[in-house]
Amino acid sequence: MRFGPVQMKDKLGRTVVMRNAEKTDAEALIRYLKITSGETPFLLREPEEVTLTIGQEERFVQGIIDAERELMLVAAIDGEQVGNCSLMSKGPFKRYHHRCEVAIALYQTFCGAGIGEMMMREVLEAAKHLGYEQAELEVVADNAGAIALYNKLGFETCGLLPHSMKYGNGTYADALWMVKRL
Repeated sequence: MRFGPVQMKDKLGRTVVMRNAEKTDAEALIRYLKITSGETPFLLREPEEVTLTIGQEERFVQGIIDAERELMLVAAIDGEQVGNCSLMSKGPFKRYHHRCEVAIALYQTFCGAGIGEMMMREVLEAAKHLGYEQAELEVVADNAGAIALYNKLGFETCGLLPHSMKYGNGTYADALWMVKRL
């Protein structure tokens, strides 16, 4: 899917440009994955698990662009990527055609400035426009900031998955499954 670009101001008055991820973003997206994975325990991967090549990431991004009902939105300030938000179908089956999955992450230094909310609102509007009826996400149960945002956007908690993630130190994190009717 093609999107934007769209410009908005964050809570600090900075101009945020939201646009499609492009193949030319591949290197920055890989760097983003490595850094954000190390900044927070709330993402799926450890930094050393980010082993994508630029070519693999280019193909992944192009696949999303070519997909009619998927979107990877990149947010940038002064030309530098600060986060991304994705919209993915739940699968090719007719019985899942009404459902989509959303995910978002920002560099930690940009959290709390309203950028995540802006991105999520754009992605949820795109999902609705594409005919999805339900958006779903999974969030670590201890991620209070993200959960507050999702609740503000109308997501409801529908379940808890105990021990969803196991960290290198042997501790576990539960996850919440959250759903929003579009």
